[in-house]
Amino acid sequence: MGFPKAIDYHKPNKPKVLNGLGVLYVLSSVVYLFILHFFGVNAGQGVSALTLAGCILFGGFLGLLDDWVDLKWRYKAFTPLLASLPLITLIIPAQWWTRVKWWDPVVWVDDPRANMATYIFGKINFGIYYYILIIPAIVVVTTNTVNQLGGLNGLETICPLIVMVGLAVVSPERSLLYVPIAACLILASLNYSGKIFVGNTGTYALGITIASFSIIANVEQTLLISILPYIFNSSLIILNFFFHKTANLILEGDKLYSRHRRSLQTIIANNRPMSEHRIVQIISLIVLCSTAVAVLVLLI
Repeated sequence: MGFPKAIDYHKPNKPKVLNGLGVLYVLSSVVYLFILHFFGVNAGQGVSALTLAGCILFGGFLGLLDDWVDLKWRYKAFTPLLASLPLITLIIPAQWWTRVKWWDPVVWVDDPRANMATYIFGKINFGIYYYILIIPAIVVVTTNTVNQLGGLNGLETICPLIVMVGLAVVSPERSLLYVPIAACLILASLNYSGKIFVGNTGTYALGITIASFSIIANVEQTLLISILPYIFNSSLIILNFFFHKTANLILEGDKLYSRHRRSLQTIIANNRPMSEHRIVQIISLIVLCSTAVAVLVLLI
């Protein structure tokens, strides 16, 4: 008994490809993070490693559930809320409820996480609302947008890999991502060559990884700029959904093209037949540019 197979609809002969190998990313990353936690690598990183491991496990399980039962988008959109629970409960200050008027942001002025930096308005003290509103929002938006930008070989793995590397560059806690990056790189090479699919298990876990790490490492602003292409793609898809229109690519010979502009993929291939790899390369380059801008803005 091996991994299930799924049809690759963007190939002329529609071959069946091994699916769900994102579980290997989950297992390798979680084992590595638990090892870091056990040995207490660097001061303060033990808790961070355990937190990230819990989030990846939760995200991988939700993706596996989606692979099993094929959740409808109305339910799928909110399942990442569950994956934000280990993140919130493990990083929120102990005994926060003992603070006088804990609902008032003023009493959280000593909490560096609640005082989140923004590019336009400087640092803003969100208080308890950072934990109960902003963290879930970051996890839900990131996970769903990563999940929606897929369907082509390599797209589900190469783009998150680029964002992950960008976050590692700007964060002193980059050691948490060494094995996740290596595992993603291996899967990306196999995925790009059309040998495997990572499935929803992989896309959920990768989305949860970059969202959770950005919060743990306090680099949410870098994440926001990096995933702008993802947000743009999802915005187009959601907007067209309200008009009961879906985005799709048409296979003609060994080329893909579209007759509309309802997603990032269909904009690129609109009345311009091109190979699957070419579309993936263009989108990856766009994500690389957004991530490079995010890194430069933080480092300058």
